[in-house]
Amino acid sequence: MELENIISNSLEEARAELEQFLSDPETVASMTEMTLVLKDALEDGCKILACGNGGSLCDATHFAEELTGRFRGNRRPLPAMAINDPAYMTCTGNDFAFEEIFSRWVEAFGQPGDVLLAISTSGTSRNILLAAEKAREMDMKVVALTALEPLEGSDVEPKANPLAETADVAICAPRAPHSDRIQEIHIKVIHIVIEALERALGL
Repeated sequence: MELENIISNSLEEARAELEQFLSDPETVASMTEMTLVLKDALEDGCKILACGNGGSLCDATHFAEELTGRFRGNRRPLPAMAINDPAYMTCTGNDFAFEEIFSRWVEAFGQPGDVLLAISTSGTSRNILLAAEKAREMDMKVVALTALEPLEGSDVEPKANPLAETADVAICAPRAPHSDRIQEIHIKVIHIVIEALERALGL
């Protein structure tokens, strides 16, 4: 059946994307580094802010609620917040610019030693880049979930995108034809890093 072929092909595409991600020698190293950055911040009494657009904002919110709530088992809440207040976002977007909705929040609530988790499948979203730049100005660490950008018309190794270049740690999914494949990698990273973070914190 046509529907069965669509589903089967999509599952195969998702598997190929994950296998490519796993085969990258940077994957485990960058996820480990991300875990340690979060651990150090939390142990120093700092917090984590998270931002993204659309589905990536949903992932940022998912990340924050699993730290403040729970992941697989009960433990103390960890200080994390997603930048997702609709009143604030529409106020700032209307009175200033959509590009500033995340950076102004970072400026208002960020402190030296905090961490910004910036999520962008393209790595070129202006509002995410401004938030990352503001965080760096405020002596915060920036961890990015994004994707590798292939060099046009060549088989040369992919180059990092602007968000990856701004971040202290960048975890890059393979570039895929559609953003949903990249987001599927991002949510796997989020779950695995939270599991590793809890273990690193002794929770």
